[in-house]
Amino acid sequence: QVRLLESGGGLVQAGDSLRVSCAASGRIFSNHAMGWFRQTPGKEREFVAAISRSGGTTYYADSVLGRFTISRDNAKNTMYLQMNSLKPGDTAVYYCAARQSTSNSYFYITVSDYIYWGQGTQVTVSS
Repeated sequence: QVRLLESGGGLVQAGDSLRVSCAASGRIFSNHAMGWFRQTPGKEREFVAAISRSGGTTYYADSVLGRFTISRDNAKNTMYLQMNSLKPGDTAVYYCAARQSTSNSYFYITVSDYIYWGQGTQVTVSS
């Protein structure tokens, strides 16, 4: 069992930056690939970014490529999403997710790939 807790969401203006964090507890964090997803009311949860268990491989949705950076600190059992140049369209509840991985380079980009989920943190970007 892996427990995930997001933090760092809030209300910002367009163009601002924000960093959200995901603290993990339970099973060995460094054995798990991680990801960020987001969801708005009435829409399906969508992929934002993913990172391999070692942190050496990352992947981004086209909509955030060049603006968002995913990273992790395995010593602190924490994953981060640095969001720059935020837009109103980035407004959503952001969820972190985890799944056990046997590879230092694999990442996963679909909701069904992940086993563990946090409760989400709201990010609101005003225009």
